[in-house]
Amino acid sequence: MTTVPLASMNLPRHVAIIMDGNGRWAQARDLPRIEGHRRGVSTVRMVTETASELKLDAITLYCLSSENWKRPQAELDFLMQLLQQYLVEERRTIRDQNMRLRFIGRQDRLGDEVTREIAKTRAVCKGNTGTELVLAVDYGGRDELTRATRQLVSQVQSGEITADEITEERLDQTLDTAGLPEVDLMIRTGGDIRISNYLLWQISYAELYFTPKCWPEFEREDFQAALDEFGNRQRRFGGLNVGA
Repeated sequence: MTTVPLASMNLPRHVAIIMDGNGRWAQARDLPRIEGHRRGVSTVRMVTETASELKLDAITLYCLSSENWKRPQAELDFLMQLLQQYLVEERRTIRDQNMRLRFIGRQDRLGDEVTREIAKTRAVCKGNTGTELVLAVDYGGRDELTRATRQLVSQVQSGEITADEITEERLDQTLDTAGLPEVDLMIRTGGDIRISNYLLWQISYAELYFTPKCWPEFEREDFQAALDEFGNRQRRFGGLNVGA
């Protein structure tokens, strides 16, 4: 089958990905679950490099949900170690690819070592102007909306704004993703067909793409297939196409 070169396609501005299936991929091969997370880092590298190459505005990766704290402590410790290692080892690559870096979610439960590496990596990317790499860590869509609501209520109580001034635009600018374009395409690997509390506000009109492939086996050709699918869909945003 002939594939269309990525750069020639109708591309989304903002792609969000639920990187699911790491543990299942490992278990199917009689490997420890943590090995699936380790292998998944290579896929992260591929999609970020591709996003940078295509000059997408942003790519957001669901690294750790607020619900993931229910997992075994050993796995959580490994995920924190893997995040820290990623920030150190990929720092130069992210900088050299002119990528910006943003974290969404809570950072108060990540630990001092991870928080320091986050600060260092963001600092070296501060002057970059290319694709924004957004890492959702200890993130939950409901938690994000709750935090934003509390902030707006506080502003009303202090007299900074009135209740009538709480608009969709103001709420959007209060979220962790303030300033980013809305998500155009949301991809989920691993076979599950749900959004798992991910970017609930931001994907309200996103195109959804689900694949049975687990994250460690998601390759550039699979990413291209998702982008092909997006390019072929008709986006109406509640309206009608001409002639419909």
